Amino acid sequence: MVFSRKKTTNLTSGPLASPGEYYPGVSKTRSSRGLLKALATAAIIVAIFGLGFAAGRGDIAIRNQLASTANHGLPADLDYSSVEEVYDRLKEAYDGQMNADKLLEGVKRGLVAATNDPYTEYFNPTEAKDFADSLSGSFTGIGAELGKNGDDQIIIVAPLAGYPAEKAGLKPQDIIANINGQSTSGISLSSAVRQIRGEEGTTVKLTIVRNSDQPFDVSIVRQKINLPSVEYKIENGIGYLKLNQFNDATPSEARAAAKEFIAKDVRGTVVDLRGNPGGYLSGAVDVSSLWLPSGTVVVSERRGNKVVSTERANGSSPLKGLPTIVLIDKGSASASEIMAGALRDHKAAKIVGVKSFGKGSVQRIDGLGGGGELKITIARWFTPSGNSIDKSGITPDYVVEISKDATAGQDPQKDKALELLNKSSNT
Repeated sequence: MVFSRKKTTNLTSGPLASPGEYYPGVSKTRSSRGLLKALATAAIIVAIFGLGFAAGRGDIAIRNQLASTANHGLPADLDYSSVEEVYDRLKEAYDGQMNADKLLEGVKRGLVAATNDPYTEYFNPTEAKDFADSLSGSFTGIGAELGKNGDDQIIIVAPLAGYPAEKAGLKPQDIIANINGQSTSGISLSSAVRQIRGEEGTTVKLTIVRNSDQPFDVSIVRQKINLPSVEYKIENGIGYLKLNQFNDATPSEARAAAKEFIAKDVRGTVVDLRGNPGGYLSGAVDVSSLWLPSGTVVVSERRGNKVVSTERANGSSPLKGLPTIVLIDKGSASASEIMAGALRDHKAAKIVGVKSFGKGSVQRIDGLGGGGELKITIARWFTPSGNSIDKSGITPDYVVEISKDATAGQDPQKDKALELLNKSSNT
């Protein structure tokens, strides 16, 4: 998820807990409590039908701005009389125990669910904290980013390298049909995340559907996930920079890598964004600035056809002009796609791999009374050349698949990147 940082928490997407988001350092707005009564009544309907919320990391821009023009035709206030009627009849006749707080929370979830947008979400205080933890890179789960496909199915966006989901063989675009024997049909991202997460050492059973193959079950032991945002090394004169997500530490850690690359006089760099689900927009902008001159457009934010915000590179661009290849795959989402698109559009890098996920919407996080939060989709991201990221993703300059029969240790995508860099340095 991309979250923008003014509370841009412009979220991009995130690990199972779905990075990328209540984000530290994201400013929040307060919304009116005027709908409480109405929400309380509507909550019943939602509670009865079991509506949930999504915990996906999505792109988040936290800004106090932008009134929606698309919804100007809506009434100033909703008519909740029919909801009141349902509430009154339930209260009078329902053979079971109801809870006013749960009913009220159900209303909030129901209003959000009615947008049919998996990235517009309501978080209660506990869920808001979980969301923040996921972006920080520390949480307990299976180590995977969740999302939804066009058929509203829960899918794996990216298993995190070295963690249980990857070790169990889960792959991007795998559909999670059941969690512990319960169907995921109709549930939200956040509901799926909550069911999959749990205490360290416990087991969760997932039923997976991959392509047109027969469904199969996978039992995965949960563990503590501690994900470094940046890993780097120098191999045969080539700098290798692996970005696992874009969090608070990413820019400074990437700058440290760049400093060492320059000190060791590398011939080129490979930037590995595979399986990176996103995070803070500011992180993607800052890391892109290692290659792009200050003032260069990194990404624009549009509502409809109107550009409402433009993010630009900053700093001294120490890697400017250095031959660079960016690796992406189906698990590269949001902030990762923003960075890849910006470097390519400005001819600072070529892209190798397979088409990215296609998460290009912007979310804003608003603080609610009692510690809850509302994440709202407010705009869409576009690359500097004006190409939409949302749903379309980034198509590589060199499409290189990793075949099913590739043996351990083989990495044809990275091999292609090194081939291109070596060819460049020899010409």
